[in-house]
Amino acid sequence: MAKAKTGKKNGIDPTWPHVAEGEHPVSELAADRQGALSPFGDVTFPLDSVPYVHPETKINK
Repeated sequence: MAKAKTGKKNGIDPTWPHVAEGEHPVSELAADRQGALSPFGDVTFPLDSVPYVHPETKINK
């Protein structure tokens, strides 16, 4: 059976961004509210009307 490597890593993520001394890397989006943001932007639901037109297929005869 093969032996596992017992070397100890330093625990630093190599993909973590490097910033100037005293600053903090931001790994999340800074927002004014907690939780997920709406993919629709600043839209208040429910809407008065829905701006959606269902596509129709015209069959060639």
